[in-house]
Amino acid sequence: MAAPMIAPSILSADFARLGEEAEAVAGSDWLHVDVMDAHFVPNLTLGLPVVQSLLKATDIPLDCHLMIEDPARWAPPYAEAGAYNVTFHAEATDDPIAVAKDIRAAGARAGLSVKPGTPIEPYLEILREFDTLLVMSVEPGFGGQSFMPEVLSKARAVRRLVDAGELTLVVEIDGGINADTIEQAAEAGIDCFVAGSAVYGTADPAATVRALRAQAAGASKHLSL
Repeated sequence: MAAPMIAPSILSADFARLGEEAEAVAGSDWLHVDVMDAHFVPNLTLGLPVVQSLLKATDIPLDCHLMIEDPARWAPPYAEAGAYNVTFHAEATDDPIAVAKDIRAAGARAGLSVKPGTPIEPYLEILREFDTLLVMSVEPGFGGQSFMPEVLSKARAVRRLVDAGELTLVVEIDGGINADTIEQAAEAGIDCFVAGSAVYGTADPAATVRALRAQAAGASKHLSL
């Protein structure tokens, strides 16, 4: 059994000290990077130049979550830069399989994300083309929102397919994950947990990562430390 994966979100970090903030979560499985373009979502964060700089500052694999329009154009460069996982939104493209193939060809794992209101059923048949499914448990665009437990039905549906051997991918969740919600997500079959303020809002982020991992393992039927 694999261990739970914790991916601290630098959206909650101090942007003036990103290198140090990456060091502060040493031992994390992935470092989650939210890229927002002020079009697909109303907020604007950071882009490829910052990701390129961050890649030089940390050995933690970067998990780039692209909340942007036109991922066919913009996603492959993140893979080319050295991101480990590049996730884009199902709602942002009419041809998600083509985008996934381009990301993989550029050297990264490909992830598909769905908003809370987007049903997962239309995408189940194409998930074999992906390495990661990112279930949004808040509306994308802003940090600090409350967890939406109703999205966990999507995680359960995909977990059943993974456990049956029909899919091989990491089931990830992003939004409102903290000590009060991580166990619900773990019970629903999540593999990787994105946590922002729950990690970076604490005095010892690395210790918080370890604590969240242990908490998830204790609640999960398919993960263990």
